[in-house]
Amino acid sequence: MELYLDSANFDEIEKAFSFGFLSGLTTTPTFIHREGIENNDETIVRLSKMAPVLQVEALGESAEEIYLEVKRLLGKGLEKARTIFKIPVSVEGVKACKKLTDEGILVNVHLVYTLQQAYMAMLAGATYVCPLVGRLQDQGHDALQLVEQCVQAVNYYGYDTKVMFSSVRNPEHVRNAINIGVHAITVPYKVMLRLTENHFTTMGTDQFFEHKRLMTRRVKDVINGVNPVVYASVPLPEAIIKMTEYGFGCITVI
Repeated sequence: MELYLDSANFDEIEKAFSFGFLSGLTTTPTFIHREGIENNDETIVRLSKMAPVLQVEALGESAEEIYLEVKRLLGKGLEKARTIFKIPVSVEGVKACKKLTDEGILVNVHLVYTLQQAYMAMLAGATYVCPLVGRLQDQGHDALQLVEQCVQAVNYYGYDTKVMFSSVRNPEHVRNAINIGVHAITVPYKVMLRLTENHFTTMGTDQFFEHKRLMTRRVKDVINGVNPVVYASVPLPEAIIKMTEYGFGCITVI
């Protein structure tokens, strides 16, 4: 399953791609606007140099406008092989998708909320179809069922389309995507950081560090002039407490 970062924040992008294994970057005009960026074209070109693959919006009210917008962005210096153009699903959108993919241009038909929309995108040769899980769940719908149906359609009919799980809100969504068998997922940076977290992992790691510290400490490092001593009449639990107060693994009994 391909893992994309969903962001337009340059700091997040640099940190995420330092992992060394992300497939690419997805962004939207909304993300770019939230960052207070005014020069959209300049930003897109910069983003394209920060990720192995960039998925970027191509908007237009007609198929021809969408097509021309893609050509305009490619003319700004975006590499055809490393750029996927995101087009909202519509009649004009799938017409543009077909025209673009016939020319070998990669397309992600997104804002998909029904299987019928995904089906039209698949027929148009979309490289990706992109159901928005979090947004659909906000409306009270079974978004995971939709994603599963999209995957089943690709597998059953053999469409040359990947299903991308998007609008990710939490790590559970990533687990859902893996279980369903989607081809790709795009994840916000804050959620990505939580994917390796688990309370029991933290406890176990801390314990390992502590035990390694105890095993590798040299005698001269722990000698502090204190010789823990207890009388033989002292109960065992009390003797153990006395021993641990000094960080030693032994105690003198007299």
